[in-house]
Amino acid sequence: MKYNTIIIGGGLAGLTAGATLAKFGKKVLLLEQHHKPGGCATTFKRGDFIVEVGLHEMSGLAEGGTIRNIFDMLEVGKHVEFQQVPEFYAVVSDNGDFVFPHGYDAANKALIEKYPEDEKGIKRFFKLIAGIRRETTKLPRSPLKSKLIYPLMPLLFPNLVEATRHTVGSWLDKHITNENAKLDLVAHLAYWGDDPYKLSMFYLGMPFSGYVENGGYFIKGGSQQLSDYLAAFIEQNEGTVLLGKKVEKIVTNNGMVTGVTFRDSFDKSLDPITISCDNVVANCAIPLVPDLLEEPYAGQLKQKISSKDNSCSLLSIYLGFNTDVGAFGVKHYSNCIRGEDVKTLKDIKPNHLGDWSKRSFIFVDYGRIDSQLAPAGTSVGSICAVDYLEDWEGLSKAEYKAKKEEVAEVLLQRLENQFPGIRDSIKYYEVATPKTIQRYTLNPSGSVYGYAQTKAQAGTKRFRNNFLIPNLYFASAWAFPGGGFEGSIMTGFLAALQMDKDKIWSESEAEKYTDDRIVKLKERKETAENTLELSFEKPSGFEHKKGQYSILRLMEPKVTKLDLPYRWLPIASTSEETDLKFKIILEDNSFSKSSELLEVGEEALIFGPFG
Repeated sequence: MKYNTIIIGGGLAGLTAGATLAKFGKKVLLLEQHHKPGGCATTFKRGDFIVEVGLHEMSGLAEGGTIRNIFDMLEVGKHVEFQQVPEFYAVVSDNGDFVFPHGYDAANKALIEKYPEDEKGIKRFFKLIAGIRRETTKLPRSPLKSKLIYPLMPLLFPNLVEATRHTVGSWLDKHITNENAKLDLVAHLAYWGDDPYKLSMFYLGMPFSGYVENGGYFIKGGSQQLSDYLAAFIEQNEGTVLLGKKVEKIVTNNGMVTGVTFRDSFDKSLDPITISCDNVVANCAIPLVPDLLEEPYAGQLKQKISSKDNSCSLLSIYLGFNTDVGAFGVKHYSNCIRGEDVKTLKDIKPNHLGDWSKRSFIFVDYGRIDSQLAPAGTSVGSICAVDYLEDWEGLSKAEYKAKKEEVAEVLLQRLENQFPGIRDSIKYYEVATPKTIQRYTLNPSGSVYGYAQTKAQAGTKRFRNNFLIPNLYFASAWAFPGGGFEGSIMTGFLAALQMDKDKIWSESEAEKYTDDRIVKLKERKETAENTLELSFEKPSGFEHKKGQYSILRLMEPKVTKLDLPYRWLPIASTSEETDLKFKIILEDNSFSKSSELLEVGEEALIFGPFG
């Protein structure tokens, strides 16, 4: 069995690369260690709420822009709906609130009205970031052409040259005098990094200009909608997406990648499997790749990345409210709450390392838009702040749990202080730390943005998609151009374009890998009032003990509103029985309704056993 391309990881970059290659007619196998695709572009369910893991708002959706063109090619717009958020963000601080609107003219006007003494610098800022995006699209892709025009760069690409010479902090200090104006301009800094004096001005300018010019967007129903669609697109175009499969080795021979070895993420008793391919895309974090390679490639890659700095991580508190929190004075979608000890740009990084009672954070109220994450009359939100893995290491389970509750107590009280009454409306909350991010995405340090976008690690200084082995490509937040939804989609697309240009392909076989965890329903019956029993074929090699459970994922759920197509369920059958049985409590949710509508012969995907 052989595929044209095997993709290691199902984040947005891997999914985009896979979907693009499938569109090009290539046979793609994507392997994702989690039980759902998406990486940081996922959702999960808690009670009646769909909880968004990572997306607050994405940029780059301008008509005629690169992301829009990619989505048009992959027909994303026919299946995924995007909701524009009302404004870029709002700042809440001792200096007075400020609302950053969409549109260059409106943003210029709002900032100049508040800081008239910095009119010249403010106009220059917007001219610079607009120029960064415009000039980046005109850069030649050919290395030879790039070398030829290098002496003319200051003339042909003046904004790019200026931006690459500065950090955000150095540029703002040079052109803006009022510290509060600077702070209002970087109130959203946590979405790119943690230190304005290390963050590349070029890197900030690209997404920032997209937000200002075209607005920020949320994916209706959550980012899982986009991830699921891209995964489905791969399969609809003769590809294969295997969830719950973790890669152990990239096989090489005579200086080329020849295949990949993987095993089941959840059932360690199953044997590893090796599949051949023409080339590989590493969508996993670059620091993980050396452990997948043999020498000399492992050592070569370790040496190349040894001096690189990882980005910060994030702490999130996911919130479900029993009402619309607008009643408590929440007027804006994205609310940047500035820490009381942040008076200048130089205070930002120390603040991220300080006491939680003073740390800056962002509160996103998804109820300000039609997010389709919560039932009518309720809403969901999230608190997000810069954080670091080292703050959570070395703790026992009890200490870790206690610290999460301690941090949650501080931040929830600060939210209450800002919006009196909101805390009593909280029906659900859950804390995700850098350890959570590392656990579910495998990103070292929980680094959501890959390598930190410093002046020395941004733009052309970032790892390109192919630099180690001729047919091994890199597409993730750790590669060019970097993290975020727009960056990840771009890096996946660019990798696919490079692979199509390199043409390291051979004739692929028609045979596809058969996932024997996909089983058919044999019987559906009600065993008691409001209880449904589903009996499935038992997956090959599936051995369980009393008290264990599995994840049951419906392949084609008939009802999907405000729900996800899977549940973690106790196994209701004994190990001696030939069928695998689950009991479903019949409730007023889409999964329960879809289970009732299942017909004999329909398929489900079984992960496990666990516990």
